[in-house]
Amino acid sequence: LRTENRIWDRGILDWTEFTENAGSLLSRRQSKTAAKYIDESHKQLGGENPVYFADLLPAGLHWRFFPEFRRQSVYLDIETTGMESVSAITTISMYDGNRIRWYVDGDNLESFVDDIFNYKVVITYNGKGFDIPFIENQFRIKLNHAHIDLRYILAGMGFKGGLKGCERQLGVDRGLLAGVDGYFAVLLWNDYIRNGTDRALETLLAYNIEDTVNLEKLMVIAYNMKIKDTPFHRQNLLDFPLSPVLPFQPDLLTIERIKRDLFSW
Repeated sequence: LRTENRIWDRGILDWTEFTENAGSLLSRRQSKTAAKYIDESHKQLGGENPVYFADLLPAGLHWRFFPEFRRQSVYLDIETTGMESVSAITTISMYDGNRIRWYVDGDNLESFVDDIFNYKVVITYNGKGFDIPFIENQFRIKLNHAHIDLRYILAGMGFKGGLKGCERQLGVDRGLLAGVDGYFAVLLWNDYIRNGTDRALETLLAYNIEDTVNLEKLMVIAYNMKIKDTPFHRQNLLDFPLSPVLPFQPDLLTIERIKRDLFSW
């Protein structure tokens, strides 16, 4: 990063100019290495292969390839039964910036496997440690996507405290779902299974989908904050995404009923 800033300070802001001046900026060995990677990067960019860049960049710098592959990206979040020894996925939601998809155990959960491979980049919060291993284990598949995990990007910027904590710090409002968390999602699923309460399932799906929709907002916020530290921010800032029409709304009566049952217990 120090070398990169030194190059920018020289006023060199594009790859053609860099290549022409590489001899005065780097050692001969570094120049040869840079030339090899620049050539290969052009090929991989043209071939729309984000995995190449994800493998070379540390997790905290994965924001750099987001704009080039945004149209091939999907925001992903899962909910589970929460029982550690026998935990299973209850719902999955995906949002690609245009379309929302959701999957429910006992209904269409297996369809997720076909749909996820329509994308090249998966964007999560803490997905490297939770969502992706969980999915791969349950479905017996390997997700070979490039993976942008916002946990690492935001932590490097000083934002911690889980997805909800980062949302609060960055001004992303949860509205009616404020206060609902992963543990409460387990209670909603249990209520749906035990009592057949459709409103509990709809509230769970509203919560699960809200996670993915908010991931897009956090991704754009993080990207814009990071790009402002470079000489390229004037032409590369991204517009804040509009919120899509959500297919489910949380049921406040269901939320309050489950809270009362929890507190009374």
